[in-house]
Amino acid sequence: MLDHETVPYSLPAMDDETRIERARSMRDSLKQRHTCRYFSDAAVPREVIEAAIEAAGTAPNGANHQPWHFAVVSSPDRKRAIREAAEAEERAFYSGKASEEWLEALAPLGTDADKPFLETAPWLIVVFAQRKGGIAEDGKTQNYYVNESVGIACGMLIATLHEAGLATLTHTPSPMGFLREICERPEHEKPLMVVVAGLPAEGATVPKHALDKKPLSTISSWL
Repeated sequence: MLDHETVPYSLPAMDDETRIERARSMRDSLKQRHTCRYFSDAAVPREVIEAAIEAAGTAPNGANHQPWHFAVVSSPDRKRAIREAAEAEERAFYSGKASEEWLEALAPLGTDADKPFLETAPWLIVVFAQRKGGIAEDGKTQNYYVNESVGIACGMLIATLHEAGLATLTHTPSPMGFLREICERPEHEKPLMVVVAGLPAEGATVPKHALDKKPLSTISSWL
């Protein structure tokens, strides 16, 4: 006998053919998603970002504590502050912190310490992982499976932004404690990534290397 309150679980009714069609349609849509490093400064409605964050907030997570916070930055001053701090860390990374092997792995993508998209794109979504807080966000209750939970939420956020016709980029400067100060978040929250969102700049390109994806036979096994 259940010792907790429940509500009915339901999904839209569909036949197998429809399920296959919808899964393949989603697959084909997401295959068009690529990290964009060239953004337009064109405005994007706040409602798009709000809906994407609400979608991310439905992600599966440990004990339903929902251990995430999305700090949405549009202020030019704060975007500039994030860019300056991030580029300082990136210059240290490319000038000595990164191993030669790591730099060789990045070379086909053409990345460097310059991150103008942090200032150009209309929206920066700074994702924080809440180590404590619980569903009431009291700052004390222990949260569980935090990184896993927030990682899934980020994937759902990016997928929703893509479905809304936006370009995205995930940026993870290291260390990134400066994001907590700029976004005015508490000490028990750990910045996990910056999701840059907006429209691509005219003539934007992606590295050809980014199109090389592992096939189904490599990324799956059927037991």
